[in-house]
Order: sequence, then structure tokens, then C-alpha cells
Amino acid sequence: MRDVVKEFTTPAGTLRVLDGVSFEVSAGEMVAVTGPSGSGKTTLISVIGSLEKPTAGTVLVDGVDVGGLSGAALQEYRARRVGFIFQEHRLLPQLSAAENVLMPTLAGGCAANQGRCGELLDQVGIADKAGAYAWQLSGGQRQRVAIARALVNSPGLLLCDEPTGNLDRENAIAVTELLHQLAKTHQVAVVMVTHNAEVAQRCDRRMKMAGGKAQWE
Repeated sequence: MRDVVKEFTTPAGTLRVLDGVSFEVSAGEMVAVTGPSGSGKTTLISVIGSLEKPTAGTVLVDGVDVGGLSGAALQEYRARRVGFIFQEHRLLPQLSAAENVLMPTLAGGCAANQGRCGELLDQVGIADKAGAYAWQLSGGQRQRVAIARALVNSPGLLLCDEPTGNLDRENAIAVTELLHQLAKTHQVAVVMVTHNAEVAQRCDRRMKMAGGKAQWE
């Protein structure tokens, strides 16, 4: 991100949520984004993931100017180059774990991804749950399925918004360690918003948001 600004128009006037944010994240690196509510953390994730366009500045992912994408190129970016993990796992309860993992591949046909699905479920430690419905899984297991789903299209970037927020301490630490390991294994850059100080400490670097600005801790 290079001097990224994001503003919203409100009845009270212009609200600047991101104010000249600049930073880089490398492949295989896991960065925690911390800060109080309203400091711009979720907006940061949304801009990187192209869910929101920056008002000014540049967002580059593998040399691609994300803010300039539109149409098919924008859809391709969201589907292939970036993976999302949220606080809510957002699995479809009527589908099995494996079917949920394969959902992002349907546009291109999932047959070629069956093997990768199995590998990912094994890597997140729930290969034995591949045929179980989402509603039959525990909270920690569901979030592991969500991680596998986010990685199934081999993105170079993983954006996580409070991925451990609904988990107890044991599962929160386990999921964080798993994400850290997968970042190294798959050489994926991970940006993770978290309020959990213990989770943040387990990341490679920590960046604190305050008043729309970012500073390395």
C-alpha cells in the first residue's frame, strides 16, 4: 500500500477512515493489524481485497494495481489472487466440509481441485471430516474448513478479519499457529485483523491502526 486514503461521505461531511497508509507484506509473512474499534482495520482489509476502492493512493498485489481493476479482471482478482477468512466461517450447512472447500472453484469446474481439497483438509488437520456436514463440526473445525476454502484457488494473499474472534483461547491459538504454518508452506502473504494481543504476538510483525494511520509496533 502506498499513501492510501479512503474517505466516505456522511451526512456530517467527509469521513477519512484511512489517512495515507503505506506498508508492504512479503510472501510467506503473517502480519497482524491491531487497534481500537473505528481505527480503520476492517476498511484496510476491504480496500486490499478490492471490496472498496481507495480514494487516493495505490494498492499493489503482485504488481497489479488493485484499485484500477474492473469487470472480469476484478472478478478474477477476488476469485484467484486473494482469499478471505472472516470471524464467521460462512460455511453452507447443507454441504459437506469438502464441498464447502470446493465452492470457490465452481466457476472453473472443481474436478481438477479435488486432490487439492483433500490435501488442504489434511493440512488443516480435519481430513477425516471431509464428508461431514458443516453443522456437524465444532467451531474450531468449521474455521479450519474456512481456511482450506480460502486457499483452494492458490491465492498469493490471504485477508483475515478477526478469524479467531468466535473461538476459545485454545482454538484461537491453534488456528493462529495453523495460519502461520500455512503462510510459510504455501508462501502466502497473510494480513490478519485481530483484537487478541496473544494472537497478534504470534504473527511475524504487528501494525497498529489509530486515527486512520498505521504504525509498526
